[in-house]
Amino acid sequence: MTWSARQYTSFEAERTRPVRDLLHAVETTDVRRAVDLGCGPGNSTEVLAARFPGAQVTGLDSSPDMIAAARQRLPGLRFDLAGIEDWNDPGPFDVILANAVLQWVPNHDTLMPRLLDKLAVGGSLAVQMPDNLDEPAHRLMRQVAAAGPWAEKLAGAAGARTPRLGAAWYYSLLRPHASRVDVWRTTYHHVLDGGTDAVVEWFKGSGLRPFLAPLDTDETAAFLAEYRAALADAYPPLPSGTVLLPFPRLFIVAVR
Repeated sequence: MTWSARQYTSFEAERTRPVRDLLHAVETTDVRRAVDLGCGPGNSTEVLAARFPGAQVTGLDSSPDMIAAARQRLPGLRFDLAGIEDWNDPGPFDVILANAVLQWVPNHDTLMPRLLDKLAVGGSLAVQMPDNLDEPAHRLMRQVAAAGPWAEKLAGAAGARTPRLGAAWYYSLLRPHASRVDVWRTTYHHVLDGGTDAVVEWFKGSGLRPFLAPLDTDETAAFLAEYRAALADAYPPLPSGTVLLPFPRLFIVAVR
């Protein structure tokens, strides 16, 4: 799969709001080193640097397109092209931010304690993940994938994301390694202009990527047409033509 910084930032204000809420809950004050894992086009890194203006802030992402966009946006910061699974900087860090990225990374049972181990004492691991696999937008993309002529091609697409795990699971995993763990869930209702088409455009920058990547041009157009039609009843436009997109997200702040 490839990431498109341009597609992702089509809804930058909506995608950036959760990271502001997440970092507002981080109480670590003496922050000298901070890193943004899965930094994307740099919007979350920008928030991190503003939240801790005295810190040395770096970013990491596995997408060349995202890293190029981040470097252009924040030329004074260092951005490294690498995957989170391969990240071997031992730290210590005062803040490790992982905003809307760990849902694409497997083995949370070993990954997240390993990230905590890279923190200085009193440092914070701040994580936000979409918690929306049971929402109509995701259920319908799985249904369209399974029912169409592309079913064989897309048999593994739904598995690209890490299975949905609940707040209690993450709390139980992290609490033995942390002095404090705070977990909460928020549902945002994003106001999107453009009706059902806007919902499709939103997910083309994120959840639809593993479903569209294996398809050719004609298949992609046919898949999106079927998906758009299926979404119409689930996300009816308001009289103004806008759509409210409910989007649940899981937040975790674990302090070492």
